[in-house]
Amino acid sequence: MIDQHSLVSRGRRDARLLTPIAYLACVECGKRYQPSPDLYVCHDCGLRGILDVSYAYDRAHISRESLAADPERSIWRYLPLLPITQTETIPDLHVGWTPLYHARRLGEQLGLRQLYIKDDGRNPTGSFKDRASALGVAKGREFGRRTITCASTGNAASSLAGFAACAGVETYIFVPAGAPEAKVTQLLVYGAHVLLVDGSYDEAYYLCNEAAERFGWYNRNCAINPYLIEGKKTVGFEICEQFDWVVPDRVIMAVGDGCSIAGAAKAFRELMQLGLTDRVPRMTGVQAEGCAPLTLAFERNEEPVTLRPQTLADSIAVGEPRNARKALDAIRSSGGTMVSVSDEAILEAMTFLARATGVFGEPAGTAALAGLRQLVERGEIDPDERVVVVVTGNGLKDIKSAQRVAGTASHIRPVLADVERVLEGMA
Repeated sequence: MIDQHSLVSRGRRDARLLTPIAYLACVECGKRYQPSPDLYVCHDCGLRGILDVSYAYDRAHISRESLAADPERSIWRYLPLLPITQTETIPDLHVGWTPLYHARRLGEQLGLRQLYIKDDGRNPTGSFKDRASALGVAKGREFGRRTITCASTGNAASSLAGFAACAGVETYIFVPAGAPEAKVTQLLVYGAHVLLVDGSYDEAYYLCNEAAERFGWYNRNCAINPYLIEGKKTVGFEICEQFDWVVPDRVIMAVGDGCSIAGAAKAFRELMQLGLTDRVPRMTGVQAEGCAPLTLAFERNEEPVTLRPQTLADSIAVGEPRNARKALDAIRSSGGTMVSVSDEAILEAMTFLARATGVFGEPAGTAALAGLRQLVERGEIDPDERVVVVVTGNGLKDIKSAQRVAGTASHIRPVLADVERVLEGMA
């Protein structure tokens, strides 16, 4: 159901209150650019030259008071800090303002008094990536593009397909042939043109970029499009608001390309820059042991090396992370850390989370909790820390992984004696 209240408040928003982009800066060399439809990366640094959006912050019409008075309950309440100039291009699907639960039972089991779960599996297509896709579709339409493309292991793809369908935009999506069946099905239901690539995510990514350039499609790939991370940062804005502007001590997120954790960290920095908060939480990244190039780079203080992914957590199976610079800078500057966890620990965290909180996360989503458990075991988390674990995807995205740890049902006849037999077996 379309949130009519959101539509009304969005329609009344004065475009003059939107904050102009000051410039886009290369994270590698610092060169500055003005926005243009075909600008993705620095002309001098190439793919290493990821661009970062900077706003005219002294003209940002946003405050605690303005947000408290704003009835919008989606990422669009943060329009003064988003790179949108035409509000009519915004898709109608409601995205963001996902629940932040105080996970008391889970915290008790881990010895943590203030553990919170941010459930981004509650977004319309079931993942955190909806924040980026909503922004990407709006920006693509703003630039006059009618076809958008991306490469994905699943979530970014289904997210783009859903928001593009809502906006009437055509999509071509490059997905590794081994992506979970549920995610591919979701793409097809939304009407996307799905291209299953016999290769890794990285091979699909490069092919997608070539096709986008050849056919003039708008490129939604978060590792190359400077605007997508702006959608992802809204999770940080929400966390601060939901805590009534008390910044948590630590935010833990699964990491693939590095865009998501970099985006969340940017939100905390911007709020501090605007005087709405006073610090940035310790950003903590978690990768799967079978694909942990950023964890290794963090531990060794070196540049990431390319690895071949070997993990069931498909959403973070990125062997060549292209937002490494932003992610590692965010983690290091905040005093955070990175860890890697086994696939077995990820699967265990799936049932651990679900049975203590009722939140069903996919492997990439529960990797963050697996990382928290590891840090607790190492004694690196203070029991009084206020910790937020971001669950980035719904468990229904990957049923086969869930089936491996869910257990089995008891098959019975429609007679009470069989129920008694089952109960006796449980005693």
